[in-house]
Amino acid sequence: MIYKKRFALLLAVLILLPMLSGCEAAETPAPASTQPLSKSAFLLGTYVDISLFDKLDEKIIDKAFDRIAEIEAKMTINNAETSEIIKLNEASGTGAVKLSPDTYLVVERGKYYSELTEGKFDITVGSIVKLWNIGTDYAAVPEDKVIRDTVKLVDYQKLQLKAADHSAMLQEAGMKVDLGAIAKGYAADEAGRILREEGVKHAIINLGGNVLTVGGNPNGNQWKIGIQDPFNPRGDYLGIVPSQDKTVVTSGTYERYFEQNGKKYHHILNPETGYPVENNLHSVSIVTEKSIDGDGLSTTCLLLGVEEGMKLIEKLDHVEAIFVTGDKKVYVSSGLKDIFLQTSSDFTIVN
Repeated sequence: MIYKKRFALLLAVLILLPMLSGCEAAETPAPASTQPLSKSAFLLGTYVDISLFDKLDEKIIDKAFDRIAEIEAKMTINNAETSEIIKLNEASGTGAVKLSPDTYLVVERGKYYSELTEGKFDITVGSIVKLWNIGTDYAAVPEDKVIRDTVKLVDYQKLQLKAADHSAMLQEAGMKVDLGAIAKGYAADEAGRILREEGVKHAIINLGGNVLTVGGNPNGNQWKIGIQDPFNPRGDYLGIVPSQDKTVVTSGTYERYFEQNGKKYHHILNPETGYPVENNLHSVSIVTEKSIDGDGLSTTCLLLGVEEGMKLIEKLDHVEAIFVTGDKKVYVSSGLKDIFLQTSSDFTIVN
């Protein structure tokens, strides 16, 4: 069995710097910083890169990293000593668990997307995630009967939330919440909040597929964010979108997967079947204002498919999307059609 792990890297800083001069000019361009201050850390299962283009103070980046680490400690499913989510899952079927405001907010947002899609996206998919173990050395295809039995434990309607005391309860024993599809977005938003509070006006935060821009680039233009080519392991991109005080979040079936008996099994699991979703979508990129929403919507749209996913995006305010299918067709939502720049001739924009 071959296990491979790749992240949907939206190229934002080092690769795209040569293109920044081509951005649409602002009314009063500001002088560019000679070199950004950049630091990296491995958090939330990915490499986190933060680059400051003004206020070049390492302590500001460290403060953002500390906040991301705090969020990871509360919401991880890998450290029972610190994780509120593990405590919630262990208490399933027995009673409510009080959560911190951070964790409660993310769980609440995850349930919102579960309700929005009537369970196509389901925050209680954790029992299935644990079955497959995709992203670990123990990834393997579970027995079909085990999957069918475990799917019965996936039901967001049996997750009770009480805002008054920030408590949550899983009604049935064995149920598990998993925040893997949404916690990273919240962490990006919090890092951005800290940078802005510290007076940073030009920065890029990249959490392995979640890119958040603080302001525009130092020249007074918008950043250019590359959209990953899901068929190319070398980090090539198929197009670019402008971004200023926005987030661009990509989820793809190529991000984490393993191979068994010549077949690939990716990590986007269908809560209804318990198997990796199969609908010809290879990636979805969301452009919006909050990374937590970009995170939730990118996974949601991958589960919904192109037609239903695009219908959802067009109903939402301040949200745009780019869908990429297995036959290299690209579907762009209405608000991006005039500003999305295709850079690879391997793809065809069809709408």
